[in-house]
Amino acid sequence: MKILILGGGPGGYVAAIHAAHLGAQVTLVEKQYIGGTCLNVGCIPTKVLLNTTDLYHTIKKDGKKMGLKADNLSVDWQKLLERKARVTKSLVGGVETVMASNGIEVIFGEGKFISKNRLEVIKKDGTKDTVDFDRAIIATGSQALVPPIPGIHGENILTSTEILSLEKLPKSLCIVGGGVIGCEFASLFSRLGVAVTVIEMLPGIVQNMDSEIIQYLDYELRHEGVEILTKSKVERFNSTADGVEVFISTPDGDRTVKTDVVLLSIGRKSVVDNLGLEALGVKYGRTIEVNKSFQTNITNIYAVGDCTGGVMLAHAASAQGMAAVENIIKNHSKMDFRTVPFCVYTKPEVASVGMTEEQVKEKNIDYSVGRFPLMSNAKALILGETEGMVKFIVDNSTDEILGMHMAGPKATELIVEGALALRLEATIDEILTTIHAHPTVGEALHEAAHGVHGHPIHMMK
Repeated sequence: MKILILGGGPGGYVAAIHAAHLGAQVTLVEKQYIGGTCLNVGCIPTKVLLNTTDLYHTIKKDGKKMGLKADNLSVDWQKLLERKARVTKSLVGGVETVMASNGIEVIFGEGKFISKNRLEVIKKDGTKDTVDFDRAIIATGSQALVPPIPGIHGENILTSTEILSLEKLPKSLCIVGGGVIGCEFASLFSRLGVAVTVIEMLPGIVQNMDSEIIQYLDYELRHEGVEILTKSKVERFNSTADGVEVFISTPDGDRTVKTDVVLLSIGRKSVVDNLGLEALGVKYGRTIEVNKSFQTNITNIYAVGDCTGGVMLAHAASAQGMAAVENIIKNHSKMDFRTVPFCVYTKPEVASVGMTEEQVKEKNIDYSVGRFPLMSNAKALILGETEGMVKFIVDNSTDEILGMHMAGPKATELIVEGALALRLEATIDEILTTIHAHPTVGEALHEAAHGVHGHPIHMMK
């Protein structure tokens, strides 16, 4: 079977490799670079910067208390950007090598469907190629959303792509949007001494996650000097020789913020235009419509990842890509979206999977909550990172775990335990009867599980 993959990001390249493993003849068409936004200008480069700035911040803030002497400690921004480039190049090169070893043909260029079994590719040199296929998976991803705000195309108003390559650190930064991306950049730049302002239209930051857990992040950002303006809206921008004037309406009245650089972090939009979908008759609007098997209304055309809307996360796109391939070749795979973790790589890290407390209340589910603060966890004390908590949400009628939420060190690593629990429809007793190693931050999960029935071991009633 010949399978075409349009798009080489986490949804596309994972689908391509999985299809090759299952015996398909695979061609992948990519407009710009293998790895997509995630590997090149998203997840990976931002985490390289966050990792270094986390080390810098920890040593500068708590080094003396930990017995470390580091006089004249500073960040070499250019060296940090060079490391970011090396890590990205290494990962992209690794993916390209794996694809080549699996016999996947890669064509660089812009792809457009000209029939339900043929794609035309316009290469960078202007030449054209065609690819015939039996099945196709569209994985064209998303791009930064740039809303029609007056002055938004002025100088020093950047998206998350451009800000990753700033030649020098600004003295001030205004971030429009307090979601995951906005908060990660707020954390990153504030650690480096940049004066950061975050503007968010909603009542709070990262509103798609459990509000009790997000309070820890909100507190830490403010404690580190980040100004957060919620229920606020940018009315217009004015770029000047000295930077950018941001005109804002807030609950307390109109306000102007003067800043060196503006970061637009308002969200992302699916890439669905100029793909030839109209000619095919594929149903789409802002996103491509798919069923639970990731199949469009044209039976041999599938779509996965950000271009289908929904959960715009790299690991979700990869899981969808594998499921689509299995539905094409084996016809039996479904994806459990309940098990998709949401992660914020700030300090403290924040991670969430399953239902939030707000969501169980909306559904009128009879539930219990188990909490455990990290100030009572030995490993968190050792790390010097005690701001945070583990929280389980459990259905009282079945004792089944409905959600797990965490703020604190290693939260983005430990959330997988909650994801597995939801996938297996585990009860809280199955967490209680699983021995957790000591001393670890993971012990806090065990303690929070005890807390569901009011019996945490290392916390007073």
